[in-house]
Amino acid sequence: MMIEKKIVTIIGLGLIGSSILRAFNYYLKNKFYIKVYDNHSEHLKVVKSFNIADEICNSVEESVIESDLVILAIPVGVMAEVGKLISPNLKKGAILTDTGSTKLSVIQDLSSLIPEEVFLVPSHPLAGTEHSGPKAGFHNLFEGRYWIIISKKNDKNGKFLENLFKKFGSNVEFMDEFYHDKVLAITSHLPHLIAYSIVDTANNLESDLKNDVVRYSATGFRDFTRLASSDPTMWRDVFLNNTEAVLEMLQRFNEDLSALQKLIRKKDSNELYNFFKNSKEIRNKIIEAKQHLPETSKLK
Repeated sequence: MMIEKKIVTIIGLGLIGSSILRAFNYYLKNKFYIKVYDNHSEHLKVVKSFNIADEICNSVEESVIESDLVILAIPVGVMAEVGKLISPNLKKGAILTDTGSTKLSVIQDLSSLIPEEVFLVPSHPLAGTEHSGPKAGFHNLFEGRYWIIISKKNDKNGKFLENLFKKFGSNVEFMDEFYHDKVLAITSHLPHLIAYSIVDTANNLESDLKNDVVRYSATGFRDFTRLASSDPTMWRDVFLNNTEAVLEMLQRFNEDLSALQKLIRKKDSNELYNFFKNSKEIRNKIIEAKQHLPETSKLK
């Protein structure tokens, strides 16, 4: 059967992939023909029950046949593996993008695998929650959030993605892969690393104290460690694939933490106050930038 609409394939139906699927279904209903694939059969069953995809594919290889746009919403650690499988079936002139949290590794993994007539335009939506799986997705996850595209502004394929992502309500920015990975190392990767680390520290306390930490966790500990509920596979792959930038930011953080430790030991009231005051002002600017989940978001 001939399909006249542009064909889009979404590979990976976790939080991000299923939210992209829902965004297509909500903002661009019937504008594209949407094919999906996930290597978890349970994810496919969930999406099928929602009736929000035009075609549920049986294999990753067949999912990209005749597709004009392929979106890899998969962990960065499996980009090369999936790239090898889909490469022979990618359509001439197709755009291949992804949603990974590291960009240099994605380019290195995919560039040598895809045919010359296929256009690799990496991207990254700066959106998410600690939840995972297709049931966790919602259509307005990307509203008001930045979606980074790794290409020149005047590139026609980057422009196509920019127009598409804006339909989802995203603010689109262009940058190179090196700058992206450094920015994400401090804004996303390091906070997650610290959250996982402090949970591990609590876990290694003597049993009575550990039990009471869990029992009496105030909002500070609970909210801060929310990040440690995120998908462990995804974060393992992030740190394996953005090592240089993360280690640089971790070194800076350790230096700042050591300086703060000295202020506490010296009981330097003025400097401690200035430290907390400046940090509070920066936090307020982050809130003013409105980079948080849409108030109307629902897990549906």
